Amino acid sequence: MTTAADEAGMTRQADLGQVAEEVKDVRGRQLPQYPAYKPSGVQWLDSIPEHWSVRRLKFIGDVRTSNVDKKSAEDEETVRLCNYIDVYHNEYITADIAFMTATATPEEIRRFHLHAGDVLITKDSEEWNDIAVPAFVDEPLDGVVCGYHLAQIRPMPGRMFGEYLFRAFASRALREQFHVRANGITRFGLSRDAITSAWFPIPPKEEQAAITRFLRRETTEIDALIAKKRRLIELLKEKRTALISHAVTKGLDPKAPMKPSGIDWLGEVPKHWEVLPLRRYSKSIQTGCTPPTGQTEYYEQGTLPWYGPGSFSDDLALGEPTKLINMCAVQNGAARLFRANSVLVVTIGATVGKVGLLNDDASTNQQITAVMVERRRLDGRFLAYQLKIREPVLRGTAPSNTLPILDQQAIAAFPAVFPPISEQQRIVAYLDDQDVRLRTPLVKITQAIELLQEHRSALISAAVTGKIDVRKEVT
Repeated sequence: MTTAADEAGMTRQADLGQVAEEVKDVRGRQLPQYPAYKPSGVQWLDSIPEHWSVRRLKFIGDVRTSNVDKKSAEDEETVRLCNYIDVYHNEYITADIAFMTATATPEEIRRFHLHAGDVLITKDSEEWNDIAVPAFVDEPLDGVVCGYHLAQIRPMPGRMFGEYLFRAFASRALREQFHVRANGITRFGLSRDAITSAWFPIPPKEEQAAITRFLRRETTEIDALIAKKRRLIELLKEKRTALISHAVTKGLDPKAPMKPSGIDWLGEVPKHWEVLPLRRYSKSIQTGCTPPTGQTEYYEQGTLPWYGPGSFSDDLALGEPTKLINMCAVQNGAARLFRANSVLVVTIGATVGKVGLLNDDASTNQQITAVMVERRRLDGRFLAYQLKIREPVLRGTAPSNTLPILDQQAIAAFPAVFPPISEQQRIVAYLDDQDVRLRTPLVKITQAIELLQEHRSALISAAVTGKIDVRKEVT
């Protein structure tokens, strides 16, 4: 007779079989399961190989949360500081990273200097899913100290292989327990107890080493494939930029007589085109604003898109609006309404100079200036194409200080070229057609990268949770 426990066990084995079928190596070979499994005792982990165990992190590693900040003090020793951003953007912490210079006390240096084999994780973040992002200290790093907002885990000798622990932290299944325990509303953080009490599956140490060798080999190959595809995207974008640049500054007629524009970065333009400050063809140039957040009626039942710098991308089209606001904010003068076909420019902050085009009526915050066009003389899409390829020039126009600002006067004085409106429209139609042709391979390559990244993530999770047996895959 089949018992409920037997049925549950068979269900687990069926689930494991399904996972194993989905996870293949980089060459497309299906990877085997372990011969036998047992319940892990941890609900989200399900079953693990029969000879594995499960332990809380505090029993397999020494966890230290750093308090070493970026400030320098005269009575402290000079160190190189491994910061949050170093961990967030690098899987492996090596001497190739340009660590910042800071200072620390002798006790801080003793407690938080990096050892080869340490694992570092992000402890605090503005986004919950950026919590517990791991990096592995891959080599000895003299004079490098773990910085603030990070936790440093030193695996216990003889029990844990550091690189396996790093890969376990990278597993989606294991990281979920940190996301659940991260406290906060606008900023999220992990307590030391939340880190030390997390569960980890533990294979024998020689098996941990085999898993890490397998994953390093596989992820290296996947990363190389991703890099090649990203290079293809760069080449396609360069082609697109060159095509747009030629069309909006030279026109579509290769036999058109040319004249000097009088601007070094613009070069020659068709003789019948005008080169004028942007204000000469603009209906108005205005900067957005933020409705008072204390007046809830401006935000309740919002229907008008309200954009911030985060909505801008490499394309003319804007992404999701920051918020939807109520039209009463415009009616009461607390927000500005910008009509469809207006060209938006980010005028302050890290993304200064970014350009986008409004397809529908919308509003923006005070970090964005809108150029509203005189439609009889200027096609908004033509202007957007022209300014989009000039983003580096726009950024260079902003004063170089701690917070670059591109004011309305600078935008109004920015030189642009203006063909007759009928020619602008022909150029826009040509560029839109070419953009569709280039976008098709871009979308396909981007999707291929996403699939590779998903495969990479699934491979790591399957290996560190025992869903696949890779012992015979490495020597």
